[in-house]
Amino acid sequence: MSETVRLTVAQATIRFLGQQWSERDGERQRLFAGCLGIFGHGNVAGIGQALLQEELAASESGRVADLPYVLARNEQAMVHTAVGYAKQKDRLQTWVCTASVGPGSTNMLTGAALATINRIPVLLLPSGTFATRVSAPVLQELEAPYAGDVTVNDAFRPLSRFFDEVVRPEQLPSALLSAMRVLTDPAETGAVTLSLPQDVQAEAFDWPVELFDARVWHVARPVPEASRIAAAAEVIRSARRPLVVAGGGVHYSGAEDALAAFAEATGVPVVETQAGKGSLLHGHDRLLGAIGSTGTTAANAVAAEADVVIGIGTRWGDFTTASRTAFAHDGVRFVNINVAGFDAGKQSGVGVVADAREALTALTGALAGWSVPQDYRDHQATLWGEWDAQVDTAYDPPSSVTDRLADGLLTQASVIGAVNDLSDPRDVVLCAAGSMPGDLHKLWRVRDRKGYHVEYGYSCMGYEVPASIGIRLADPTRDVFAMVGDGGWLMMPTELVTAVQERVKVIVVLVQNHGFHSIGSLSEGLGSQRFGTAYRMRDAASHRLEGDVLPVDLAANARSLGAHVIEVHSRDELAEAIAAAKAWPSDGGPVVIHVETDPRVFAPDSASWWDVPVAQESTLSSTQSAHAGYVEHKRDQRSHVTPGEQP
Repeated sequence: MSETVRLTVAQATIRFLGQQWSERDGERQRLFAGCLGIFGHGNVAGIGQALLQEELAASESGRVADLPYVLARNEQAMVHTAVGYAKQKDRLQTWVCTASVGPGSTNMLTGAALATINRIPVLLLPSGTFATRVSAPVLQELEAPYAGDVTVNDAFRPLSRFFDEVVRPEQLPSALLSAMRVLTDPAETGAVTLSLPQDVQAEAFDWPVELFDARVWHVARPVPEASRIAAAAEVIRSARRPLVVAGGGVHYSGAEDALAAFAEATGVPVVETQAGKGSLLHGHDRLLGAIGSTGTTAANAVAAEADVVIGIGTRWGDFTTASRTAFAHDGVRFVNINVAGFDAGKQSGVGVVADAREALTALTGALAGWSVPQDYRDHQATLWGEWDAQVDTAYDPPSSVTDRLADGLLTQASVIGAVNDLSDPRDVVLCAAGSMPGDLHKLWRVRDRKGYHVEYGYSCMGYEVPASIGIRLADPTRDVFAMVGDGGWLMMPTELVTAVQERVKVIVVLVQNHGFHSIGSLSEGLGSQRFGTAYRMRDAASHRLEGDVLPVDLAANARSLGAHVIEVHSRDELAEAIAAAKAWPSDGGPVVIHVETDPRVFAPDSASWWDVPVAQESTLSSTQSAHAGYVEHKRDQRSHVTPGEQP
């Protein structure tokens, strides 16, 4: 018989996870950098005890535990930290996240959705109530009168790429191995959830010792079928104004050089989604910047005339397609290159299911000797020059703009410009929600392939501070600038305490404009008059939220959480603050730069659209007018159902 070792389910889980490795292109790394967690009655005696036992054993032998533990402050936030880390590591490494029964575990649901939507691997270990049910109903247990086996952890099922509930020790090995398979599959990855009832976590079992051997999981690079490359090349050769849309798959594949070689050989211009921004670096001749609802005028002008659109590693979200109005050519055709067949099959195009780097290399070879006309290249250069000049003006606004600002206020675009100009090329800018992601998408000049990190698949407020910790842990040689508005800040500032605890240097640029800048603008455009989007006192006479600005001191809030805070009131003070933050010790913990901006000054417009329905019936003239405009835009939407390949 095989040799066995007696451990609890939790102890076996932790020991197993510490021995998992990923490998791609011959390079190996631990799959899990550590475990983020908050303990409660569901996991303190299970996973918590197991982590303690491993940590003490490692300490006694003079080494760091194979799965180091980090105490987080918010369960949703710790998933964001894991996602930030995994994205910075090109999905080759991630973290484990553990939480207690009930609200502790369900707090991770938002993080699970974010990870799965963005195709980012993270392992979640939510605790469950008793599998035996001997004490039911227990504290924080959901009782469903129609089924005895339903728990709150079932909410993870639609949000996870793999879900299993381990109700017997014998089920653990297959659950763990299945989890590793999904986490390391570039087409299938996302949130993986193993629900662990609290009594099962503490149950002992005799495990085969082979379960705890070091195990390497190969991260594949699927090569394209020759016939699909030939079909794609045939479509591209027929084009006069082709366009590449670079998505996050370019980064995860490490395909930036292959994309540059393709663009230089063919002259095809490249535009970028939020996840794909930085696929080509600022200054490249073929780069036209961001595409879609938050895109550049250069990218959107070329997109409107493109007769062939080549999507590489993109899932074709509505911001990328400007709600299916961006690609307006009557005969537009699509080529979709994606490691996931689900995404390669979108837009009614020629699908190439393959790794982005491998597909681009093959496609460049298949198109040898072919390139776009010179007038098309010249057209790209003209459009980009015009846009780049607008960015310069936004970064350094003229007196006609600055003279209208109240004392101490800056424009959001000038704040972005200062950080872009004064940070190092390898530094990382980070954002997730509000008006800032759109402005960054249009305006930020990326100088390093890992220098831009905006989560826009789920656009989750509160992502910024915890994710900045993950990015810094992934690469301590880079400074991380987390750009966050006051709305996002108030959602989840508490992970600053974790940054203090772990001496993680992150630089948070806290932009206060006293409300929801993005939704305020959207509300106004939709005829809802910015209702409910400003941080104001309730007026005694009107009973509406239209009184004085709330007397909230966010700088003091950041200081109370242990951060070093710098308050600025001018462009010069902002420059000094950025320099001071850069000079802050690498183990000095978080720095918060607090700056106020005027939400009525906007970045250059994208000349694009986003589909948000407007009330069809209203007594408000503002809503009536907005609906009339909405109807006009709806006429420009396209189905993109094009003729298929002929037999």
